[in-house]
Formats: sequence, structure tokens, C-alpha cells
Amino acid sequence: MSEKDYLRDLHKLQYVPLVRSLICNFEERLPLLDFRLLRVLKADDKELYNDNNRQYEYSVEVVFRLVNLRFIAIRSDALKNSGFPSSVNLLWNLQTLIVNGNRGVVAPFEIWNMTQLKHVHFNVLQLPDPPIGGKDDEFVFGNLQTLTNIRKFKCGEEVVKRIPNINKLQISYFEEPQGFLSYCLDNLGQLHKLESLRFSLYPGNKRSRNDMVQNFILPNSLKKLTLMGTKLKWEDMKTKICLLPNLQVLKLLKYSFVGTEWETVEGQFCNLRYLLIRSCRDLEWWTTDSNHFPRLEHLHLEDLDKLKEIPSCIGEISTLQSIQLIWCSKSAVSSAKKILKEQEDFGNVGFRVQVFHGIV
Repeated sequence: MSEKDYLRDLHKLQYVPLVRSLICNFEERLPLLDFRLLRVLKADDKELYNDNNRQYEYSVEVVFRLVNLRFIAIRSDALKNSGFPSSVNLLWNLQTLIVNGNRGVVAPFEIWNMTQLKHVHFNVLQLPDPPIGGKDDEFVFGNLQTLTNIRKFKCGEEVVKRIPNINKLQISYFEEPQGFLSYCLDNLGQLHKLESLRFSLYPGNKRSRNDMVQNFILPNSLKKLTLMGTKLKWEDMKTKICLLPNLQVLKLLKYSFVGTEWETVEGQFCNLRYLLIRSCRDLEWWTTDSNHFPRLEHLHLEDLDKLKEIPSCIGEISTLQSIQLIWCSKSAVSSAKKILKEQEDFGNVGFRVQVFHGIV
């Protein structure tokens, strides 16, 4: 955007002080326009705007003075860990807070006063400990449904009781030499309305992971689970995941599970519809039966270069609609094609097998 165009558009905005919704890109030197009735602000374009090597950005401090906002979706790479404005709690009507950017953010203590919040998303956000004391209804995110990309989430009793209605949670942890016991991951099981959880663990020592495994408890309400970097053993599946009664989507990403063999038993995964296994590169043998996945519809395997085969009984699952393989071993691809031929012979013309970049 040229300087002339920018000034022209800015001049136009001065004549719409009663606007309720604004979708735009701001520059850092945006003046304090009188948007006292503004309810929706969307300025989160992922493209970087440059003019004569100058990056256009808006002032976060200006945005947080628009006290009647209900919805904010902004992009700012200017926020620093120590620079997230404590004035955010002045947005007492705010229900959705979305901040995209390349830097992690530490939320101010005052965020716990924003009890109207329903959806909170950051690229990386670290929450402070909640305040202790107060009335029963103080500092409680009773409306909060979505909390995504939270680093080092402390799931202590004080936190759990303040997010009783959380539906979607994405959390990540990094190397912790002192272990994971302080994060109280067993309290995840107390989030009785949680339906979607993404849990990521980045490089850590063996003792830290052992602490995490021992204290990792999931609520029965889960419908969607994504794991990455946890390095659980396939045997842990029997106690941690497979008996979740409402689980429909399971995504096992890079290093979520380790070991050469996965053996399932009857009575597991009673409602699972979608299974993704990606980059669990130790896996060689998968022993199962069709009645172990009675409702499976889609099987997605990716970057499994040691997997010997897909069990032929997978093709006997009556609900199965597709198998997709990406960068898998030649033998796994061959077994998938064999399953496809058998299904076609049985008249199952709707069944699909997709192969991308199969290893030969």
C-alpha cells in the first residue's frame, strides 16, 4: 500500500465513528480514532505488508482501548514476553481473543478478570497462575470454550475449577529437567466437558517423560485427541487412550508412540472413526482384528517406512471407507492394494485407497 493510498483510507475512517465491525490492516502510527461502538475488529492477515522496506503494523495499545469490543483477531509480531498490555482486562465485553504472530506471549495477571472470554487463541501463550482467594465466582472463565497453543499449562486444582466448561485445549511442554509433576497433568481428567485435546511434548529427558506418562489422565468426554512427541509405549495405549468411550478422532503425530509392535485387543476404540499415524517410525508390526475398530471409517498412515503391512482384517471393517498412505514402505502399500482388490471383489465399489510417494 502506498503512502497516498494509506492516508486516503485513513481519512475515510474518520467519518465512520459509529462503525460496529472493522476488517483491515493498521499501521503502527494509527491515530486514536473514535470507534467507541466497535464490536468486531479483524486485522490478522498473515501477509507482511512492506512499503519501501517499512513493515506496516498497528498499535496493540490502541486496539486494547476499544473497550466495547466483543471479537478481536489481530496479528502482531511486536508483542514481547514482557510487553503484553495489562490493559487487556479493560476489554470487559471481549468474548474472542485471537493474536497471531511469530513471538511467544506471556499473558498479564489481569487476564483472569476477563470472565466473558469464550475463545482464546495465540501462536504461543503462557498463562500466569490464577489469583488465590476472592469470591466463588471471581476469576472464573465460566464461558471459556477454546484455549489453544498454551505453553507450560499448569493444570493444578486452582486452574481446573476456573475453566469448568473448556471444550477445546491445545497445550505444549518443553524440556523440563525437574520433571512434569509440577504441571499436575492428572487433573486433565477433571475437565469433564473437554472434547478436543492436542498435547505436544518437545525434547526432554527420560525421567521427565516418565513423570508425564505416569500422571497423564484423560477425561472420558474426549472426542478428538492429538499427540506429538510424547514417546509413549504402544502398551500405554491400553491404559491411556483406547478405552475412552467417546473418542472419534485419534491423531498420533511424530514420536507420539515408540516401539516396533502395536497389538490391540477387543473392546477398544468402540467409537473411533478416524485414525492417523504419522512418523511413529519404529513401528513394524500392527496386530489387530476387525472388531477392535468396529466403527473406523478412515485410516491415514504417513511416514512409516518400517511398517511391514496393514493387517488384512482392516478391510473387513464394515464401516471403513478409505485408506491413505503417504511415504510408507512398499510392503505396506502392497498390503493396502490387496485390501482394495478384496473389497472390489466383494462389490464394495465405494472403498478407496490412496497412495502418495510410496517407498519402493
